Amino acid sequence: MTRVAFELQIAPERVDEYVRRHSPVRADMLAEIAAAGRRNYSLFLGADGRLFGYYETDDDAAAQAYLAASPVAAAWEASMAEFFVGLDGRPDQAATPLTEVFHLHDQLTAAAASTTDTDTEGTAS
Repeated sequence: MTRVAFELQIAPERVDEYVRRHSPVRADMLAEIAAAGRRNYSLFLGADGRLFGYYETDDDAAAQAYLAASPVAAAWEASMAEFFVGLDGRPDQAATPLTEVFHLHDQLTAAAASTTDTDTEGTAS
């Protein structure tokens, strides 16, 4: 599983309309996101229109390709493109990806494995 985070910038004067268009998202677009293999998808809005998105997927390249070829996604993204600042291309294809630097579960798992390895070192079999 891959965790993907991205950010986009919404024109500050368009934030209210952007939120309205996501309350709720059209059912056909929700179905396309799910069919692409994206799950646990969230969008968070910060000050001055800073938008942070997060989703999980088993194959991000395949999810991107699926949505790039989807007429439903193309129509949705075309209708949403007007909200974004400094974006070249479709919002779902041109968002700035973020690098993950910390994930609690991964580090707890690694720490537990390290503790287990240390506990078993030096024991006779």
